[in-house]
Amino acid sequence: MRPLGFLLCAIAAHAAKSPRTEVWMMPPGTDNAKALRELFTRPEEWAETRKAITGIGCTGNHLKHFTDDELRRWLPRLEQWGLRLGLEVGAVKEWGPTGQKTFDAERQQWDRIRALGGRIDALAMDEPLCCARQHLKKPDAYAISETANFVELVRKHYPEVRLGDIEPYPYFQREELVGFIDALQAELKTRGVRGLDFFRLDVDWNHFTVGNRIYPGNWPDVKKLELACRQRRIPFSLIYWAADYGRMKQLGKADDATWYVGVMRQGYDYAFVDGKPDEFVIESWVGAPASTLPDSGEWTFTRSARDFTQRFVPSP
Repeated sequence: MRPLGFLLCAIAAHAAKSPRTEVWMMPPGTDNAKALRELFTRPEEWAETRKAITGIGCTGNHLKHFTDDELRRWLPRLEQWGLRLGLEVGAVKEWGPTGQKTFDAERQQWDRIRALGGRIDALAMDEPLCCARQHLKKPDAYAISETANFVELVRKHYPEVRLGDIEPYPYFQREELVGFIDALQAELKTRGVRGLDFFRLDVDWNHFTVGNRIYPGNWPDVKKLELACRQRRIPFSLIYWAADYGRMKQLGKADDATWYVGVMRQGYDYAFVDGKPDEFVIESWVGAPASTLPDSGEWTFTRSARDFTQRFVPSP
């Protein structure tokens, strides 16, 4: 029989190698961030969901709809609930074409959050490569340089905050995304700046259904990107959403059930190819579902987060 000390060490070692998979919930920001307001003012209606998730995400613009007094009351509750706060932020944008300009604009809301008793756990840069190429018509080298400028500023002034990148797929092919990750990491290393803490993929899986030849993609290819991130020791984060909602709305067939079914469909499809993200992000920017609470109700946003987590997220 092995001694108790050996068993305790073995258990501790296993725990160190198996961190809890993170689950982030980012509800719709429509109607002046109504969903966020309901989460803070009606906490008893999503108690089960809180047990299942890691944190809540939003943008700084969503928080502009709340007064200082409201945020001073609400932000500390996140830590009381054992939840973290994550923000989607610009890095390279039409309104902020340089990392410096975007940082100067975004940090005002970050400092407000901290002054009112909140703590920001993570910042996710909203598609800097996509914006540089698609909107600013700049070469990828520009995106790499300006994104690195933004990262360097965040690391200098907010060293405790985790920082990652979001990019779309299959708008960018896997090889392009891996190339951007490697180039950005190399640039940051040259500057002596810590690299990405995670890479988050926004998959428009409608293209998989219609077989789009312009933007070809599939879930096995996403799995390869997951493995590429893991080989580089960068946690792989995946957004889960109802990519078909817009088209179903055009056809007059969309309702709150469309959101729920779409999110669960993506969960099944990626699980089918043995997809195992380090972070699951259940996020809606399509204005649906209309109801956020309660998490026991049919087709509500918190119900989708609760049921998705129970079905697809590995137990700690």
